[in-house]
Amino acid sequence: MTSGTEEETLAQIKDWWQRNGKPLLFGAVLALVLVFGWQFWQNHQVNQAQSASVIYQQLLGAALEGGEADAAEVARLGNLLKKDFAGTHYAQYGSLFVAKVAVESGRLDEAASELRAVVDKPADKTLDELARQRLARVLAAQDKADEALKLLDGKADQAFAASREELRGDLLVQLGRRDEAHAAYTAAKESLSQDAAIGGLQMKLDDLARGEA
Repeated sequence: MTSGTEEETLAQIKDWWQRNGKPLLFGAVLALVLVFGWQFWQNHQVNQAQSASVIYQQLLGAALEGGEADAAEVARLGNLLKKDFAGTHYAQYGSLFVAKVAVESGRLDEAASELRAVVDKPADKTLDELARQRLARVLAAQDKADEALKLLDGKADQAFAASREELRGDLLVQLGRRDEAHAAYTAAKESLSQDAAIGGLQMKLDDLARGEA
C-alpha cells in the first residue's frame, strides 16, 4: 500500500510540474532579468548623467572663466553634449551658453538656431521660457520684433511673468506701439513686489509717460 501511495504521490508531483513547473521557472527567470535590467538601466543613467555633468562643467569654464569666453571650445563642448546627450537638461543648458557666446561674438543667426532648437523641444518649462525669451531678444536684435512678439503669446509661469511682460513691452516699444507697451510694463510691475518694481522697469514706464506728454 505504501509503495502505491508513493507512486501516486510521485505521479501527482510530475503532473503538477508538467502543468506549473515551466511557467514558474519562466517567471523566475523573467523576474531576474527585470531586476538586473533595471539595475543596469539605473547604473547607465547615473553614468550618463555624470559624463554629461563633466562636459557641462568644462563648457561653463570655457564660457565664463578668465573674463573672455573661448568661443571655439564652447561650441565644441556644446556640440558634444547635443551629440551624446541629446534632449537632456545638460545639453539644452549647454545650448543656452553656446547661444550666449554667439551673441557676444555677433553671430546672431547661430544664436537663434541654438535657442530655437530648445524652444522646439524643451526638456522642461523652465528651459522653454529661458530659451524663448532669449530667442525673442536675438530676433529683436535682428529687427524681427514682430516674430519675437509671437514667441511671447500667452501667459508664462508666475516666476517668469514679470520678465516676459517687460520683454513684451520692449518689443512693442521697438514696434512703436507705445500704448500696448505701457500696458505690458504695467503688467510686469504688478507681477513684482513694490521694491523689485523700482528700477529699470519704472524708468521705462516714466520714459513712456514723458513721451506721451
